[in-house]
Amino acid sequence: MKWEGNRESDNVEDRRDDGGGGSSGGFLGGRSIGIGTIVVALLGGWVFGINPLTILNLLSGGAPPAQVQQQAPAHRPPADDRMARFVSTVLADTEDVWKDVFAKGGATYKEPRLVLFRGATQTACGQGQSAMGPFYCPGDQKVYIDLGFYETLTKRLGAPGEFAQAYVVAHEVGHHVQNLLGISAKVDKMRGQVSQADYNVLSVKLELQADCFAGVWAYHANQSRQILEGGDIESAMNAAAKIGDDALQRSSGGAVVPESFTHGTSAQRQRWFNTGITTGSVKSCDTFSARNL
Repeated sequence: MKWEGNRESDNVEDRRDDGGGGSSGGFLGGRSIGIGTIVVALLGGWVFGINPLTILNLLSGGAPPAQVQQQAPAHRPPADDRMARFVSTVLADTEDVWKDVFAKGGATYKEPRLVLFRGATQTACGQGQSAMGPFYCPGDQKVYIDLGFYETLTKRLGAPGEFAQAYVVAHEVGHHVQNLLGISAKVDKMRGQVSQADYNVLSVKLELQADCFAGVWAYHANQSRQILEGGDIESAMNAAAKIGDDALQRSSGGAVVPESFTHGTSAQRQRWFNTGITTGSVKSCDTFSARNL
């Protein structure tokens, strides 16, 4: 993946020396949304009874404003930290892509922050822990990642490669896009109103949509900046496969229980990421209307 020398985002907050602290400034509610059930399952969101991807309508003002914390000045990571520079550059690239996509839909994109932490940190969604894997908190519009996750992704899950790592960030930013479109607010209203089985099905659709949004980012980033090199798409597809619910259940030694899936199978995650990266179309990411996931 070609990324060195590209713009780095100013929206990176380094809490790795905070000793597991990191004040959230108060809790605003909401549930964190993560890349997959790597060690423990994150509670994602569920959308019930809506077709959220009449995208242009949502982009042009249909989404309610999200509740956001007052932002303190960010503590930037060290300039010589290569991995921090990498995720800062990927974040900047997502900013450029989604600003353009939103502008074409008649809306303004609000950039998320990316928080680097170790062990645990406070968020507007409660305490975040490294064991959760990377996640997004709608309450403070921040993506949280312990960079040690990338070692887990490479060594334990068998998904190496910089573009695989970029896919992880882009997926979480995809959840931010869902939040800006008002999907997360609709999700929150449905909490406790449908069965667990319905929650799980809708959670899968939400996660697959974020995978598709990650693909949309990659399509436009490559069109504009030619970031892709040989083997990059394959590495991202491999990562998507390794964090499918069925693959994770098999790797943990347990039975594969489709009714318990919350993020989608390996094949589904690959299919929707591929849909985004081949079409570059937000409207193609309507997992909620799709007959087959």
